[in-house]
Amino acid sequence: MRYVPFLFCLFLGFSNLLYGSETHTKIQLASLYQGDEDISNYLVSEKFDGVRAIWDGSQLRTRGGHLIKAPDWFTQGLPDTWLDGELWAGYNNFAFVSAIARRHSPNNEHWRQVTYYVFDAPNSTEIFSERHERYSSLLIHIELSHIKPVKQLSFGSVDELNDYYHDVLKRGGEGVMLHAKNAKHEDGRTTNVLKYKPYLDDEAIVIKHLPGKGKYQGMMGSLLVRDEQGMEFKVGSGFSDEERASPPPIGSQITYRYQGYTKFGKPRFARFLRVRPKL
Repeated sequence: MRYVPFLFCLFLGFSNLLYGSETHTKIQLASLYQGDEDISNYLVSEKFDGVRAIWDGSQLRTRGGHLIKAPDWFTQGLPDTWLDGELWAGYNNFAFVSAIARRHSPNNEHWRQVTYYVFDAPNSTEIFSERHERYSSLLIHIELSHIKPVKQLSFGSVDELNDYYHDVLKRGGEGVMLHAKNAKHEDGRTTNVLKYKPYLDDEAIVIKHLPGKGKYQGMMGSLLVRDEQGMEFKVGSGFSDEERASPPPIGSQITYRYQGYTKFGKPRFARFLRVRPKL
C-alpha cells in the first residue's frame, strides 16, 4: 500500500483551464463493487457517512442543488472552482450533520464540529488521478483545518484492499470508495466510482402506507416504495413503534438497506434505515 503523492505547488490558471463558467449541478453516483475488478486501476478512500456537498465556486449546495447556509468563515478561502465532497462530523453523526445542513441560519458552534472532505472536482476535464492531485494541492495551500482532501490510496491486490476495508469498518466507517484512476468525470450513475460496503443501501420514494396486522394493528405495517428505476416493492422491517405510528409521509424519500436482489429484480430483505432529509 502507498499514499498517492500530492503536488505541492499551485497551478496557475487552474480554474480557467479546467472549469467552465456554466452551471453544473450533476454529480457522479457510485455503482456497486463486484469483487472482480482490477484493483490496480483504482484509487481507494474511506466512505464518509455525512451530507454530500458541492462547492460551486461561491457557495455550498446539496446534491439536489439546494443551498447549504454555511458560515462565511467556513467557506472563506475556498478556490473559485467546483468541488465535490462530504460534510462530516465523526462516526455515527449523520443526523447531526444533516440537521446542521438544513438550518436556515448557521450555528457557528455546530459548524466548528464539521469537516468538509473533498473527493472530486465535478467540472474538471482531466482524469481522476490528475483531478485529485490538483484539487489536493489547492486545498493544502489554503491551510483551512476544516477543509481537507480525502486521502486516496493505491493497492496492488484484493487482499490489500480487503485489509484496508476491514480497518475502516473497525474504526466505525461504513465502507470504502473506489475511483477509476483514468476516468473522466461522468454525470449520474457510473461504474467509474464504486462503493464497497458490508451491506447495500439505496433511496426510494414512499408511495403508499400498508396497514399492519397483529401487534401492529392500527399502525403502519410496511411501506410501498418506488426506486429510481421505477421498481415498486415493500419495506416492512427496521421501524420503531413510534415510526409505525407516525410513518414517513407519502412522497418522502427513505434510505433502506438490502442484501442483493431477488430473481424478479427487487431488493432482497429491504430494511428501513431513515428518512432522507429534503436537502
